[in-house]
Amino acid sequence: MRTNGVSFSISRHAEWAPGLTGPEAWEQWAQAPFAIEPGEEPGVKAMPAMLRRRAGFLGKMALEVAYQCLDGRTDIPTVFCSRHGEVARSVELLADLARGEPLSPTAFSMSVHNAIAGLLSIARSDRANQLALAAGAATIEHAVIEACGMMADGAPMVLLVACDCPLPALFAPFQDCEEQPYAWAWLLTPAAAGDAVSLSWSASAEAPSAGMPAGLEVARFQLRGARQMERCDGRLRWRWSRDA
Repeated sequence: MRTNGVSFSISRHAEWAPGLTGPEAWEQWAQAPFAIEPGEEPGVKAMPAMLRRRAGFLGKMALEVAYQCLDGRTDIPTVFCSRHGEVARSVELLADLARGEPLSPTAFSMSVHNAIAGLLSIARSDRANQLALAAGAATIEHAVIEACGMMADGAPMVLLVACDCPLPALFAPFQDCEEQPYAWAWLLTPAAAGDAVSLSWSASAEAPSAGMPAGLEVARFQLRGARQMERCDGRLRWRWSRDA
């Protein structure tokens, strides 16, 4: 199976991870990557404290880059994507159930996959279309396809937010990459000549690499200005490329 794929431009971007809190730090990381360790949380100062307190570490990272990338813009459709989402909250809730303890309503409400998107919408009183997805090892690529679909339907720009965290120890035996905490956001616009990024795919049974998470691979591709990158998810081969 082959397809012509999708194309888009990135008009603005933002990244955040513990120890990597500015553009220069991320550019240095892109040239010489290292494993990112869990650490401090972002401030998310743009969000009211009452709502900010509801977000966990993953949510705060995603919200931080979303606010930076939007920079006050409103009425922009958003695609939030995370392979694992708030899995740590879900494990805690299941442990509470196993112990016969009552569940925290806040923890439960923030464990669902679209919770971060909802929090951003409430904080900004923004009713723009929002979508949250998880698609395994190809989560980033499917999020890009969804965002390009929104633009094909007439959206002049779409915010794409990607985030993930290390898995709870319970799931360590099932990892297929070195999970790390990160979040990044792209403000996508229709492809413009000279700076377009293209994504295409074809069938492939090649197993995913055991290196960094897909989200960080893609972030590095973008930050380095690389011309091409390929990666496999065990079902498809994804080809990233850019005009310049």
